[in-house]
Amino acid sequence: MNFLVRANQSEARGHIRLAGSKSISNRVLIIRALSGTDFEIEGLASAADTVTLQKLLETKEEVYDVGPAGTTFRFLTAYLALQPGRQILTGSERMLLRPIGPLVDALNSLGAKISYEKKSGYPPLVIDAPGELKINSAIDIPADISSQFISALLMIGPCLPGGLTVNLVGDLVSRPYLEMTLRSMAYFGIDTSFEDNCIKIPEAQYQPRPITIEADWSAASYHYASAALAPHADIVLEGLFEDSWQGDAVCASVFEKIGVASTWKEGRLHLTKAEERGQMIEHDYLECPDIAQTVAAVCAGLGMPALFTGLDTLRIKETDRIAALQTELGKIGVAFAKLPSRFTKTDQETFMVDGQPAWQDPPLFATYHDHRMAMALAPLAWINPVKIEDIDVVDKSYPEFWRDLVELGLGVEMVK
Repeated sequence: MNFLVRANQSEARGHIRLAGSKSISNRVLIIRALSGTDFEIEGLASAADTVTLQKLLETKEEVYDVGPAGTTFRFLTAYLALQPGRQILTGSERMLLRPIGPLVDALNSLGAKISYEKKSGYPPLVIDAPGELKINSAIDIPADISSQFISALLMIGPCLPGGLTVNLVGDLVSRPYLEMTLRSMAYFGIDTSFEDNCIKIPEAQYQPRPITIEADWSAASYHYASAALAPHADIVLEGLFEDSWQGDAVCASVFEKIGVASTWKEGRLHLTKAEERGQMIEHDYLECPDIAQTVAAVCAGLGMPALFTGLDTLRIKETDRIAALQTELGKIGVAFAKLPSRFTKTDQETFMVDGQPAWQDPPLFATYHDHRMAMALAPLAWINPVKIEDIDVVDKSYPEFWRDLVELGLGVEMVK
């Protein structure tokens, strides 16, 4: 079924209590499992990926099926590599197309015993109990691969004899996610170092202690979108931390250029219309790729030119997000085009949102089984009604999304 989304009022207004960060929640769950001791986690994410990870960490079954949860798959690959017995780690049809080879190679070089059930380099994985783990291990790994591969290795580092040294080779992608991992580890007693492109982790025991998970900044970005696109805005977001561990917290400064003012008061974030907005926005999303779709959709809806770099990882997410944006924004008459290198200031791929949006009949936006496509495009309904297919896809990271849109003043109606 699809949703028809339309504005019921001219002001995006409401008080939203955001769920905990999926990224932090998943790290904390792995660390709790590695510590061997239960401890209280307050504000754990309600995202399907987190629910799946929590369930699988408690299972005694031989087959671990993560569904479409990429972070869960990668973190479990490293975690299960240290466990006794044999496990099969698998996932959805799309998950079986997402490469896992660099992580498997790194783990096997440490003494793990992981093989491929079908195609080399891809899930499903057969994970046997490790042999004799290497002492004082040091590994080289490409710095431009998914940060989730690297984070998976970092979190098991303290459990390896003599610890682990990770040398990141080349240009680093998504450094904030690695820093989030190291800050999570530090909270539980692991003293690491990250100098140049070398991360050193000592052999140590995680120290269990209660933790409160901060709310999810990528979820907050969709309400920034409502504030930007609605004629008027008065939105209060609760649960976010001003001193955040999340790279996506940069969305506050990005949306300031788009015309949204952020004000902290008594631990809550208040979003209102800024007095003015820029004529054009240019940003590198290398360290915050999860907000790129949202910003692209907002700029398209406002008819605001925007330049995007740092989209390297978007092609290997739940879908090819670049191709998906090009197709879906085209439905409202806006291009998301790659600029020829002669027109750019950098040797990075550069994409531009360009064109004035126009639509009368609600366009049906495809989601490509990608939660972020649905959530990035739905706020366009503040301009004119839109239709969103595959509405349950948001459960992957933000199950309360549709409820919260209604809280702000959008109407949501089931249609064929």
